[in-house]
Amino acid sequence: MLSAGLGGLALCVMTALATSMSAADAFELIGIAAGIALVGIPVGLLVLRALRTRPLGVQCAALALTTTGSLMLGALAAAQAMFISEHDLAALSVVLVASGTAGVITSLLLGARIGAASSDLVETARRIGGENPVGPVRVVDAPRELARLGEELAEMEIRLEAARRAERTLEASRRELVAWVSHDLRTPLSGIRAIVEALEDGVVDDPATVARYHRTLREEADHLAALVDDLFELSRTQAGALHLRFARVSLSDLVSDALASSAPVAAAKGVKLEGRVVGPPPELDASAPEVLRVLRNLLENAIRHTPSDGSILVEAGIDDDAPESVYVSVHDSGGGVPEDDLDRIFDVAFQVDHARTPGSGAGLGLAIAKGFADAHQGEITVCNESGGARFTLRLPCERAE
Repeated sequence: MLSAGLGGLALCVMTALATSMSAADAFELIGIAAGIALVGIPVGLLVLRALRTRPLGVQCAALALTTTGSLMLGALAAAQAMFISEHDLAALSVVLVASGTAGVITSLLLGARIGAASSDLVETARRIGGENPVGPVRVVDAPRELARLGEELAEMEIRLEAARRAERTLEASRRELVAWVSHDLRTPLSGIRAIVEALEDGVVDDPATVARYHRTLREEADHLAALVDDLFELSRTQAGALHLRFARVSLSDLVSDALASSAPVAAAKGVKLEGRVVGPPPELDASAPEVLRVLRNLLENAIRHTPSDGSILVEAGIDDDAPESVYVSVHDSGGGVPEDDLDRIFDVAFQVDHARTPGSGAGLGLAIAKGFADAHQGEITVCNESGGARFTLRLPCERAE
């Protein structure tokens, strides 16, 4: 404000010098202008303060009236000081009144425009987050600042709607997870309870049956431990609590280890496992245990959905579309994934085969695999190909800092 006052004073002096005005007249007019300013500015501030809760159009009109009034007073005082004729003074008064009226009308129109735009923005902001989508936000004939605010509100609504959809999806996934885990817990627990009661009541006493009951107890306990481990790993991925230890590892070694650990399960089901590396054995920066867990989960999923006379092909190499990445694909012959389920295949607790059987798992394997891949700045995709499903893991060769 002080800078504006000093600038105005300097402009007055420059104008007086440019018009060859005498020093006496210049100082007199500058004094009149300064006096009007010293009175007009506080009056304007008081008016704005009194009307601070009123609509913007009213404040603009009041500001225009205050400015015009100060201008008229200054012009009349200067005219009196310069001793112009009564006729000229009357003509000047008419011109000043007309100019002031035009200023007030223009201010009212500007205030009405800004007020209408502000009302639209207020109504839009009130509707954001409600049940009905806001839709496109249109702020017509508004100043740039209000137009930008309208654009920001539109983008905010898009982000909020996306967040609401994600929250609804997550909540549905959580409910489904609770239902599946409850089922997987109830089944082995019921078996364990029945076996323990039979042993306690002495219903069975022959050594062969007792030994079989003990083996069943151990198997069910292993199943429960595996489920708890899966839940723990899933919670780590979703909470961002993974602590990966990156090192330079050979992708072919990881694939070999995963095939070796899955071979007995595949052989018991009669599924043929085949692995190959395309090109030179690639290396990458990765946390070996987590990547190996991803590969095992993909193989476990493939074996589960492949018939006894089927086969699974595991292929690894450098990604042709992205030479800075490596890939591992697991292609089974299990008939593929229904098209409607492709988008949900990595969701927590989602299973393509809804007819569940004991020991089939809680549907956490693919969700855990995706979480580990994301932690490596990689991705897992799925597509149907040649009568089966192909899951492809892509990981960067170099760790992103």
